[in-house]
Amino acid sequence: MANLRDLVRRIQSVKGTQQITKAMKMVAAAKLRRAQDAISEARPWADTLSHVLANVAVRTEFSHPLLEDHEGERTWVIVVSSDKGLCGSFNTNILRAVEKDLEAGRWPEVELAVVGRKASDYFRRRRWNLVIDDRETMSALTAEAGPRLGKRFIEAFTTGEVDSVWLVYNSFVNMIRQDLVVDRLLPIEPPTVTEEEDVSQVDYLYEPDARNLLAELLPRHVETQVQRALLDSAAAEQAARMTSMDAATRNAGDMIDALTMLYNRTRQAAITKELIEIVSGAQALEG
Repeated sequence: MANLRDLVRRIQSVKGTQQITKAMKMVAAAKLRRAQDAISEARPWADTLSHVLANVAVRTEFSHPLLEDHEGERTWVIVVSSDKGLCGSFNTNILRAVEKDLEAGRWPEVELAVVGRKASDYFRRRRWNLVIDDRETMSALTAEAGPRLGKRFIEAFTTGEVDSVWLVYNSFVNMIRQDLVVDRLLPIEPPTVTEEEDVSQVDYLYEPDARNLLAELLPRHVETQVQRALLDSAAAEQAARMTSMDAATRNAGDMIDALTMLYNRTRQAAITKELIEIVSGAQALEG
């Protein structure tokens, strides 16, 4: 039977862990609200930019280097993870999914651009080559992170260093759901405009002209998509951590209840044993 002192220590230990997980849940909830505000503000801008880009692209005959398919198969896969753990399967799902695609040969000539310490630590120990190893961005995400990384990807694509760039990240849907997204970032796939939308929209008056507008909008579109992916991943991370810490807090409560019941039973058994010994001793003296 378990020792009473050991049970008290275990109960105190689990209570301490429960306080930590409860505090982490509250911190994640506060960060999630800020992350939700950030992605809610970024999505309308990204969607509007895509819509304008679609209208300009389908109404002009001009091309742009960011729209042109390359003949080679050199590919960069951008993997966005978190810097910290304790967020359930948030990192495990994306890292295993990427590695599965890599092993299956989805991208014949592939190199990785990892953003986040967890992805960096994971792929550093494996055979894949890391062309970008960014371990600092996700710890303090700013508005300059997306444009900075986007310019690097655009430069690699336009100079012929790489033939395509793919973006893999967790997208925030709601508190309990984060979807894995695998999108081609470069070359840009012009957003589709339905016939109904095309008829209902009037043509633009271009100033200075459509060519210059594409030259301005397409790089901005790439930078916006990268920033959106970073913000989405940050919000999804906090939601996953909040859910994970809530489950850990409830599990700790269940464990405390079970240990307390075991402690009471053990203590009652010890008291009963002592009473039996006292009664037995008294009867022996009387005899």
